[in-house]
Amino acid sequence: MNEPTVKLLGVTKRIGGKTLVDKVSFEVPKGEVFGFLGPNGAGKTTTIRMMVGLMSMTEGDVLIEGKSIRSEFEAAVRHVGAIVENPEFYKYLSGYNNLVHYARMFPGGISRQRIMEVVRLVGLENRIHDKVKRYSLGMRQRLGVAQALLHKPSLLILDEPTNGLDPAGIRELRDYLRKLAHEGNISVVVSSHLLSEMELMCDRIGIIQNGRLVDVRTMSDFVNAGESSRYLFEVNDPAGAKEAITLAREAQMTPEGIEVTAEREEVAELTAALIRAGIRVYGIRPVTKSLEDKFLEMTGSDRIA
Repeated sequence: MNEPTVKLLGVTKRIGGKTLVDKVSFEVPKGEVFGFLGPNGAGKTTTIRMMVGLMSMTEGDVLIEGKSIRSEFEAAVRHVGAIVENPEFYKYLSGYNNLVHYARMFPGGISRQRIMEVVRLVGLENRIHDKVKRYSLGMRQRLGVAQALLHKPSLLILDEPTNGLDPAGIRELRDYLRKLAHEGNISVVVSSHLLSEMELMCDRIGIIQNGRLVDVRTMSDFVNAGESSRYLFEVNDPAGAKEAITLAREAQMTPEGIEVTAEREEVAELTAALIRAGIRVYGIRPVTKSLEDKFLEMTGSDRIA
């Protein structure tokens, strides 16, 4: 694994005797999209605010490129680009002039060449000279990402970046973020209430509940955990198929066929048994749960934030 860009070390937040975030620790290496999920009130947004210095920590620390947010704030935060709320711009200015205005805030400034580089990176080169008031929500989000990338951060933090986007805009933003991480070697930490998008976007996810980090694992490990021994046989006669193999193992009928618990090596034997019984087998696939299924199963929640 690459050297981590950001490390959370026992990050804790208490207010008035109440613990909002309790000893949260994880790290994100370069080139990874890390999804951060949690039910309403779990402490996710509080953690993100502490990561970018918008809220103080009671205990623990956040290291960004080895620099402490607590003791070396300016040195640490210069490596961060973030959209914690919806990006705000001067709507009467063009997207380009908004970026120029923002670039002037950095010591030494940012070159026009760099501005156009990030414009091309987020795919706005054909509309960058239009006024922002003419931009769609998706274009404004992309302009926000461009703004966050101007100073060449190694860590990009986005809290609910897909808010208000239509399906096409969500897909565009997802593709841009994956490209940024994997081709630009940037670490991306993103939260969203759209679990199906997180499943497509993220390399790893962490789930926080009641202020505690309950699990961190790769996306494939998370959605496939404990499900690899369950298979769906798509057949023309589910009842007949169940009867044909019921002596061998327990099977459950579904509208598509039958689900069977079996080892991978046994799938071929079960298929042969079905064929011998005159059952037509149209397909076989492992049964996996979606990120949403797993999230709700783990947290017992039907709402996230």
